[in-house]
Amino acid sequence: MGRDHHPHCYTIWMAGGGIKGGVSYGETDELGYFVTEKKASVRDLQSTILHLTGLDARKLKVPYQGLDQRLIGPADEDHLLEGVLA
Repeated sequence: MGRDHHPHCYTIWMAGGGIKGGVSYGETDELGYFVTEKKASVRDLQSTILHLTGLDARKLKVPYQGLDQRLIGPADEDHLLEGVLA
């Protein structure tokens, strides 16, 4: 695991650009190690940020080695984080 980094959850601070002010999205246990409510993946975060910039994460593709790559990966497993949108 390496120096006791928390592999199961993360914190990010966002402001402006369509983000609802004063919102804390999701919760962790008392040690901040495991997510207990409103788990969000990195794909969800990337999809939400792209949505706020006016881009559709599922249509944004980059050709690489003969395949169309997407920031959110090949599967449509992303979800907008509606709770943080203004």
